[in-house]
Amino acid sequence: MEPTIKVENLTKIYINRKAIDNLSFSVQKGEIFGLVGPDGSGKTTLIKLLAGIIQPTEGEIVINGLDIQKDYKKIKPLIGYLSQNFSHYLDLTVEENLEFFAEMHKIKNYRDRIEFLLRFVNLENFRNTLIANLSGGMKQKLALISSLIYEPEILLLDEPTTGVDPISRREFWFLLHKLVLEGKTIFFATPYLDEAERFNKVLLLDSGKKLACDSPSNLLANVDFSVLEIICSNLNTASKILKEYGDVQVFGDRIHLVLPKQKRNLVEEVKKSIESAGEELYQIQEINPTLENVFFHLITKRNQ
Repeated sequence: MEPTIKVENLTKIYINRKAIDNLSFSVQKGEIFGLVGPDGSGKTTLIKLLAGIIQPTEGEIVINGLDIQKDYKKIKPLIGYLSQNFSHYLDLTVEENLEFFAEMHKIKNYRDRIEFLLRFVNLENFRNTLIANLSGGMKQKLALISSLIYEPEILLLDEPTTGVDPISRREFWFLLHKLVLEGKTIFFATPYLDEAERFNKVLLLDSGKKLACDSPSNLLANVDFSVLEIICSNLNTASKILKEYGDVQVFGDRIHLVLPKQKRNLVEEVKKSIESAGEELYQIQEINPTLENVFFHLITKRNQ
């Protein structure tokens, strides 16, 4: 089946910096496709390239079989874009903002569409509320339905849950799953690795380069390492000691020591190394690798 989005050898260079470096991937119709990477990894640049806002230095973007550079006018109505920056008029109400976007996109008889969208995100009782008085979660819901006003097939969402409280975040995901059931394709950028498990497929990005692209389950099934979780009295001292064994990843009050699978039986040796340095060892156990472990391990391998 022809993918909805097909990217081949995509590169974007700003002066002397490669923001996107030779990326290739595809997105199928009806997928929630995740783009995960830290700040500065190239997520926003990639989404702007897919939206046709900026042009690539090299490579090709094909959407529904159409080249984005040659056929942009045909592609534009297919795409709904939600940027990181909230771009509504704070001195207008929710309904007035939706009316403005509908008129800007030259939608005729848009009243029914606005009513449907307000009900869709449970904002019908806030139609007369000024945007300035909305919560962060409500603003994101409004931004989402503003991008849906002309019924696009594809949604490009740039960190839509950043800075949103956990309840609003869960509600936002519920809305996205409803949209997928309607046949929408969603391209979702996020810095949060815990959201990656919600995606059908995830592209792990760092410094504009693809680290991996697969389903979350496949990424975890194909790991070539094991993880020891260690809790001790001094993380800094322990981290220095453990670097001789493998990749050290610090998460809050604990260390994840990533080891090649053939070295997974080093528990006693690791334990002795920490205790011989005068540190108290509270816990050491093997745990199942997470997507965070996969991501940081891939970065370490690439930089070696």
